[in-house]
Amino acid sequence: MSGQITLLFICLALFGIPLGIFSTLMPESSPDAILILGLLVELFAVTLSVYLARKYFDRRTFVSLGLKWDSRALRDGVVGILIAALLMALVYLLESAAGWLTVNSFAWETLSLSQVIFGIVAMAFTYVIVSWSEELLSRGYWLQNISAGMNLFWGVLISSLLFALSHLANPNWSWLAIVNLTAGGVFLAFAYLRTRQLWLPIGIHIGWNFFQGPIFGFPVSGTDSFILINHKVNGPELITGGAFGPEAGLIILPIIALGAALVYWYTREDTLSGTQESPSES
Repeated sequence: MSGQITLLFICLALFGIPLGIFSTLMPESSPDAILILGLLVELFAVTLSVYLARKYFDRRTFVSLGLKWDSRALRDGVVGILIAALLMALVYLLESAAGWLTVNSFAWETLSLSQVIFGIVAMAFTYVIVSWSEELLSRGYWLQNISAGMNLFWGVLISSLLFALSHLANPNWSWLAIVNLTAGGVFLAFAYLRTRQLWLPIGIHIGWNFFQGPIFGFPVSGTDSFILINHKVNGPELITGGAFGPEAGLIILPIIALGAALVYWYTREDTLSGTQESPSES
C-alpha cells in the first residue's frame, strides 16, 4: 500500500504542477474551470497510481479490484444511485417534518432553464469523478490490500478511517463528522463485500453526493454546490450537522443503517444462489 501512496503523490505532482502553473499564468481563469481541472488531476492521479500498483506491485489485473463490466455492473450502479436517492430524500423529509428547514427559493425561480440544466449536469459530472476516485482508492485498493495483509476487519476499519480523514481539509468539519464518515466508509465497504464489485458502492457514492447537494440543497461534506432547493437549516447542529451537512449530524447514523439494510436486501438473492465472487476470484 505504501508503494501505491508514493505513486499517488508522484502522479499528483506530475499532473498538478502544470495545473498550478496554468492557474498562476491565467489569473482571470474561471474558478469553476480550475475546479474541474483539479478534479481531472485527481482522477488521473488516483487511477494511474492504482493501475500501476496493482499491475507491478500486486501482480494482478486492474479489473480484479472489482471492475468487471457487464450487465450486472450497470444494474448495481443504478440501484446504488436509487438507494442513495431514497436515503437523502428521507433526510430531507425528516428535517422538514421536524420544522428544521426553511425554504427560501428554488433554482428555477431565479435562473433560466439552460442554467439549471447546466448546473445539474456539471454537478453530476463532478460527483461521478469524485465517486470513482474515492471508491477506487478506498474500497478498491486500500480495503483489499489491507485485508490481504492483515484481515478483513482491519481492512474495513482502516480504509474507512482513511476515507474519513481525507475530508479533514473540508470546511466546517467536526469529530462527529469524522465518526460519521468512517461509518459511511464501512457502509460502502459492506456494499463492496456483498457484491465483490465496486459498482454498487460507486453508485451509492454518486447518488449520495448528488442528491444530498444539488437535489436537496444540503452541503456535501462541508462544500457547497449548485442546488435546486435553497433552504436554511434551523435545527440543532448536533442532529442536522450544521454547515458541514447531514454527514456531521446524528441524523445520518440511522440513515446509514437503513442503507446497509437496503444493500443486504438487494443482494440477498446473490447470497442464496451463490453468485457472489469469492475474494480469490475478485
